[in-house]
Amino acid sequence: MVKFLFLLFFYITLVFSQQLSAEDLLSSKIQSFISVNKYRENKAFINVIFEPKSAFYKNGRVDALKVVSTLKENGLLNLYFKKPQEFQLNFKTSGSPIFFVKIMSDTLRNIGYYRYVTTASNLDASEFTWSIALKSEYITDPLILNDELHKSNCKIVDIQRNTPKEWTYVIDMSRAKLQVPLLMPGKKLKLKHSLYAQWLNVSHISKLNINSSQRNSWHPYIAYYDSSLHLIKIIKKDKVHHFLSLKIPKNATYIKISDLYTLKNVHDALKLFAGSSR
Repeated sequence: MVKFLFLLFFYITLVFSQQLSAEDLLSSKIQSFISVNKYRENKAFINVIFEPKSAFYKNGRVDALKVVSTLKENGLLNLYFKKPQEFQLNFKTSGSPIFFVKIMSDTLRNIGYYRYVTTASNLDASEFTWSIALKSEYITDPLILNDELHKSNCKIVDIQRNTPKEWTYVIDMSRAKLQVPLLMPGKKLKLKHSLYAQWLNVSHISKLNINSSQRNSWHPYIAYYDSSLHLIKIIKKDKVHHFLSLKIPKNATYIKISDLYTLKNVHDALKLFAGSSR
């Protein structure tokens, strides 16, 4: 009987401690996003909007995005500075570093960040970290960032607010893809004038013809990459071309089209015609 009571007491204590631990994890995550004073002033309100607490867990961990969303919806998340400030963003992933930096660069540009400086990058056996410094009147909105990453089949799995001026994102890119046009057999496409290299998905075609107008002084620079953005092949032409016929390597997923010297040489659109399927 004594043994039974002891085991019962042990089981109840274990369950209670697990529940307490779960509540502590959620509370800790909430407090990491807002100031100590704001948390204390709004503790009763916070307890209400974060019920039931079980709804803020996903796959056994605190759903940081849902926490951020709830705080923002209820006016408790401040993402603005009183004046433009320099801040740091750290991005962590277990995927390909080159592929990840390309996706993050495109994502940042799509949400309005064109100027930033890489402050650190580190690759170990299990994780790649890329840190950048930016200057703005507001910190990056995690919800907008996640929505844009979703277009590349990536998602934020955790967020840490280290300080008001330093945030860390853990990103799952296990199903990542570049957010670029997909060329299908028989498809025509015009690449409008741009000072940036043009990226396309060529995983479904074996041939590609490119026409350049007489107004262009296009010196073709073509690079092929696999699905993880490992470089496969580069084609460089130091003479002006007005037509180029390409045979796509079998293991190529992406192609980058540029000019060997400067894209200022390309005034008019490049006209593409995708050939046969693989």
